[in-house]
This record gives sequence, C-alpha cells and structure tokens, in this order.
Amino acid sequence: MSRPRSRRTTWLAAAALALVLSACSGTDDGDVSAAPEAPTTAVAGEPTATPSAVATEDAHHDAPDPGPLAPLRGGEDRVTMTMPTTYTPSSPTGVGTDDYRCFLLDPQLARDSYLTGTNVVPGNPDVVHHVILFRVSPDQVAEAEDMDAQSDEQGWTCFGGTGLAGDFGNIDDANWLGAWAPGGEETMTRKGFGTDLPKGSRIVMQVHYNLLAGASPDMSSTQLRIMAKKPGITRLHTFLMPAPVEMPCRPGRDGGPLCDRDAAIADEQARIGPSGGATANVLHLLCGTEPKPSDTSTCVRTLGRAMTVYGVAGHMHLLGRRITIETNPGTPDARTVLDIKPWNFDDQGSQPIEPVHLDPFDTIKVTCEHAQWLRDKLPAFETQREDKYVVWGEGTTDEMCLGMLSVAFDDEQ
Repeated sequence: MSRPRSRRTTWLAAAALALVLSACSGTDDGDVSAAPEAPTTAVAGEPTATPSAVATEDAHHDAPDPGPLAPLRGGEDRVTMTMPTTYTPSSPTGVGTDDYRCFLLDPQLARDSYLTGTNVVPGNPDVVHHVILFRVSPDQVAEAEDMDAQSDEQGWTCFGGTGLAGDFGNIDDANWLGAWAPGGEETMTRKGFGTDLPKGSRIVMQVHYNLLAGASPDMSSTQLRIMAKKPGITRLHTFLMPAPVEMPCRPGRDGGPLCDRDAAIADEQARIGPSGGATANVLHLLCGTEPKPSDTSTCVRTLGRAMTVYGVAGHMHLLGRRITIETNPGTPDARTVLDIKPWNFDDQGSQPIEPVHLDPFDTIKVTCEHAQWLRDKLPAFETQREDKYVVWGEGTTDEMCLGMLSVAFDDEQ
C-alpha cells in the first residue's frame, strides 16, 4: 500500500476545494453533481404513523402527485414542500443552456429530528436536469433568507452548492441530504438510521435546469420522511469522492481552438465566471496528482477516521462510460463497492450495499472512464460536435467524476 499523504496537505486541498464548490454567481452555465441519499433500500413499509402537528402529509396542498409511495414506518411523518410559485428558468448570463436555482423551503421542524427518506417530484421533467437537497442549520437560516430576498424572483442563482458560508467546508461530511436525478425514486434509510435535522433547520432545494430543449415553467416539490430524534439511531453522513477530469481531443481532431487545456479552462471561465476551471486544478491538489491527458480519471483518498459505508452512488455527465469505487485497492482487502458499465445518465440512483467497515489510513478510490466519440452520437452535442479538451466543468455538456458514499463514523457510535 502506498504511504498515506499528509493529513494536513489533504485538509488544505479539501478546504481549497470547498471554496471552489461553495461559489455562487449570477454568471453561471454550471452543473453540480447529484448527491446520494443515505443508505437506501426498498424496505417494506410498516403501518403508517399518525401525522403529528409538526409534520403532515398535507403540508402543501398544491404539490404535484408523486404517485404511490411506500407506507410510512413506525414513528415517521411525511413533510411535503413545494416551490410557492412557478419559476421559468433562463441562463443567468444570457449565454449557455444551464440555470441553477436555489429555493429555500421550510419543513417547520418544532423538534430535533432525523431525516429517514426523501422523494423529489420534478414539476417539469423537460427542464429539470437534477435536484439536490441541502441542510441549512438553524444558525444559517437568517443568511439564507437574506440571499433569498436579494432576488426579485423566488430563490437565487447558485452552482456548486447553496452559496452559504462554509458550504462543503468538509467534503468528508457534506451538507447534502438527498437528490433526484433521472431514474431516481423515493429512497429510505435502513431502519435504525437517519440524518440529523435539528429543530428550526431549513432545506435548500437546488434545481439544475437544462435549457437544451427550451425554457418552460417549473414548480418542483420534495417530500421528507421525518422522525423525532431519539436514542438508538445511527447517524449518517455523505462522503464525497471527486476526481479530476483531463480528457484530451481525439487524434486527428485535436486541431481545434479548445483542444488546448488552458484554452478550455478560459472557455469555462467565460461561461460561468472567474471560478470556472478552478476545481479542475484544486482536485489535483486533493488527489495528489498532476494534470495528464487521459480518458480515465481517478483519485485515491486516505481516511482520517474509521467509518462504515452503507450506500454508494456515482455521477458523470454525457461523455461517461464507466465509474467504479473501490476500497483498499491493491491490497488483499480490496473490494469493489460500485461498478456501473456502461454508464447510463438516465439512471443515477444511489445503491445500498452490504456494510463495509474501514479504518483510519484505509483508502478509497474512484475511477471514471469517458469517451469523446459520444459527442458524435448524442443529440445534446448537436452544436458541439467539435472536440475540446474536457476538464471538470459545471455545464451539462461538460464533465465530472464524482463518487458519493453514505457512511456512519465509528467515533459517533
């Protein structure tokens, strides 16, 4: 096994990445990857709990019909939250085909609670590319309300996160609660597991609107399974595994103006603002790598604390072909916990796994394979057939490599 990297170096890289991912701008063409649920499973429902005054299934009467959901389990209530009015997306810069909007929602929590499941209901699937749910702690509610009030329309423009201070301040314990992407359905934690939702918390529903097929109004909803906080529940966290992307133009098609890495990063900056391309460089610091053209992206992280992995998910964009997540690669304890081949952009659901326990200084590796030839086949690239050097980018037709793990930390048990 390779010698672990300095924890201080890893922390500095993670902090730098947090600054990049937390950026929020009015000039974006961005994409952020979908987060996983807590460990999910198609658990058979227990008898429906009696809704309390704190959380009921009628929290919003105008919510779209989500279709049949699994019955609530003992002790659970369901809160439905819907955007108050329709929102018609548009590119914030007037250029590009992506709009990121953060909507502040209130689950009206009058007691400390656990989140035990989510169901996102995209109001207009023609424009909703994906949805991510973020937790807003009670001490940040005023900041979130101020951001919401700064725009004449509901919500605010954002990419990479909510834009609140400290967003992604710890990528080993991100503030992501759940997500919807194509193929996503209602998800539930295993019985006895949950994610902290303190009294007074809010939810930011970040919606990525893709405008390749044009713009039209949307009114999306999300439903939370909520349980009052009590002893005996294992707390869950989201552990992020991003890897740098350095995909070169194909031989014979490498004469274009954007086949140079610096030119590609400059193009991204022109589309989403000064922070464009920054993640492409910071990820190399996090992963201890150097920029090297390749159709394969990889990153190995060394753990600083013991944990158990219960669920996994992966995220790439349209040029993705395969994504794998391995624990302790290259050792007798090696195990592949995720392997999706071929990658299907329209099926990005989180997957429950048999629990895998990891100790401090164990390693996790994410690997993504991409292919430029897909731009010749997919309608989304109709106006972008010419190759370009692809780095980590926020737009739908840019690329990412991201593994996500739902974990419990030993030192919290």
